[in-house]
Amino acid sequence: MEYTEKNLNAATGLLQSLVRIPSYTFDEGQIADFLERFLMEKSVGISPGYNVRRIKNNLLLYSREYSPNRKTLLFCAHIDTVKESENYTFDPFCGTLSDGRILGLGSNDDKGAATAAIFAFLYYMELHGKMKINVALALCAEEERGGDNGITAVVKELDELGVKPDWAVVCEPTNLEAAVAERGLLVIDATATGISGHAAREEGVNALYIAMDDIARLRDFRFEKISPLMGKVRLSVTQISCGTAHNVIPDKCTYTIDIRPTELYDNAEIVELLSRTVKSDLKARNLKNKSSATPQGCLLSEWAETAGIRKVVSPTTSDWGKISFPAMKIGPGKSERSHKADEFITVGELKGGMEKYIEIIDFINERGK
Repeated sequence: MEYTEKNLNAATGLLQSLVRIPSYTFDEGQIADFLERFLMEKSVGISPGYNVRRIKNNLLLYSREYSPNRKTLLFCAHIDTVKESENYTFDPFCGTLSDGRILGLGSNDDKGAATAAIFAFLYYMELHGKMKINVALALCAEEERGGDNGITAVVKELDELGVKPDWAVVCEPTNLEAAVAERGLLVIDATATGISGHAAREEGVNALYIAMDDIARLRDFRFEKISPLMGKVRLSVTQISCGTAHNVIPDKCTYTIDIRPTELYDNAEIVELLSRTVKSDLKARNLKNKSSATPQGCLLSEWAETAGIRKVVSPTTSDWGKISFPAMKIGPGKSERSHKADEFITVGELKGGMEKYIEIIDFINERGK
């Protein structure tokens, strides 16, 4: 693809620059500043030009000639990262290009996909006069921690602007496979309550035993509804904390339940089901991270079929769960590299991401009138 070949070096350079800017979740100001300047400079000389709208530490891009009479395709990627692993063998912010790989924290998750989406948006703007659809781009903060000032703030801004996406591409590392569904995420903090006493006298009610019995029930619990797309709901107890001294019967034991729901259960329903199963008090940290699926007949799914792209179910959550319009998740890089030491993405993967996003724009532009 001529556009990709012409712009691959520029895209590689941008990604290197992004990796060199620390952008931990809730601390994305520096990278948002950099991208705001970069994108405003890139808009010079492009006719009719595009708006770069800053929403907290998010950026929203759309043509100055956005038309509400046209359908809208939204690309959304995130610019925040988790903290680096202590096992890195190189500087996590080096952004080095070595043997065809861009190295560093966030290169794979999610700055590679964000870079590919930026250049796909610029492709759209270069051909704006020939396009029959609107294309918008959201570069979002706080994705890794599910914050309220990320995609949620962008969606609110879209509503206020009257920009109503008909489709969304969630740009995440999927090895360029089309994730047509993703599991939700429900984290529950559980508290078992007993009565303290002296261990030597066999006094009290042991909260640890209550928790152990509850955990055994949770281990054996089976959700009745099995999704034909995602399979069963997955539940794991992942943390436990209890006790203050060896000779004190604990009156409190806390533990954490990690649940990956399917589209057949909403999060509140799961909390209710489990509350009836255990004696512990259950409190959900967040009920908003719902499971998601690409609707039947969606043009994004049709594109994947036409292009021969393998369809998969993503085991990880993303900003997809916080948007209400039809979407699909796809992007360069591999999910298994995310949140691990020595993160990288290849230049070939970056190029593939640019090409696939441009293919989606062209396909939707042709079919989505």
